[in-house]
Amino acid sequence: MRIKPLGIIVVLLIMGVLAYFALSPRLSGGNNGGATSSVDSPSIPGSNRPRDNTTEAPAAATTTTAAGTTEETREFSYTPEKPANGTLRGVVEVGATGFNSFVINMDRQKRWEIVSKDFGESLAYEGLATTEDIRAGLKKYLSAMFDKGVSKNNMHFVISSGAQKEPKTTIISNELKKMGYVVNNVTAEQEGKLGFNATVPPAFADNSYLVDIGSGNTKISWQENGRLQSIELPGAKYYANGTTDEQVYNQVKTLVTKIPANKRNVGFILGGVPFTLAKQHRQGEERYTVLKAPGAYKAADKKMASGLNIYKGLAEATGTDTFVFDWDANFTIGFLLSLNK
Repeated sequence: MRIKPLGIIVVLLIMGVLAYFALSPRLSGGNNGGATSSVDSPSIPGSNRPRDNTTEAPAAATTTTAAGTTEETREFSYTPEKPANGTLRGVVEVGATGFNSFVINMDRQKRWEIVSKDFGESLAYEGLATTEDIRAGLKKYLSAMFDKGVSKNNMHFVISSGAQKEPKTTIISNELKKMGYVVNNVTAEQEGKLGFNATVPPAFADNSYLVDIGSGNTKISWQENGRLQSIELPGAKYYANGTTDEQVYNQVKTLVTKIPANKRNVGFILGGVPFTLAKQHRQGEERYTVLKAPGAYKAADKKMASGLNIYKGLAEATGTDTFVFDWDANFTIGFLLSLNK
């Protein structure tokens, strides 16, 4: 049987295709299992820090409690880049309920790490302070930071928006000015934006937001179209003004709808009440603690109950199921990061 010319061509084509697939793995360089690839990390405008490629919510893990029961815990494993050849800088926050001081090591690329943090109490708000008491308290904070190596030129004072609502804050501000220091008053909007820059890792800046539940107010901020947006809500001591839980809950659920749906991946959270919540199940000395759902906590006092009410409204309205508390960051560190020198 003779094969016609057309048949010969078809056979040759089939043989050629088979030969190609048989030889192509060798021609391409061998074993695919040993191949590696790299992807350049995207960057955030205005940031010199590399972005971590992991932007997923923390994974869950099961742990056993002292009582023998099991519960779900989650870890946030992001590690910020450490500063190189940094300078020590200090800031004292005059808050609505007390003085807090922080010392950080920060380099020219705005990379930073906490050196010390001290949470004090303001005698001025307890009705126990005279002008001399206030001056002595401020000198105490300053002395402690000077001992850590912070120069006077790198010492700063910030009065929070909540503290500015307290009449006695004026006395503190005047004493600071007499001591030769510049006092920086910040608005709630500025607090939200400064807190965002200090707290939200660059890899999460495009899809997550910050919430700071303070005593005097709550600040929420997120990045949208290259700019930071911020809203203000009642703080955890709203009950002192006669405001009801229901009023605040409804206000929170209404206003947080302004957060775009694509910015709700993770809620990074700060503030006194979140601090108390995170402290209940911190695993050691980790920088970040993932909070449980609002319903998993029991309030120990009125302030905590009010803070939980805000947290609940926020979680339900946004649908965010991951809230990460940062043990080191706060808006005053964001203030230090905003300085040009």
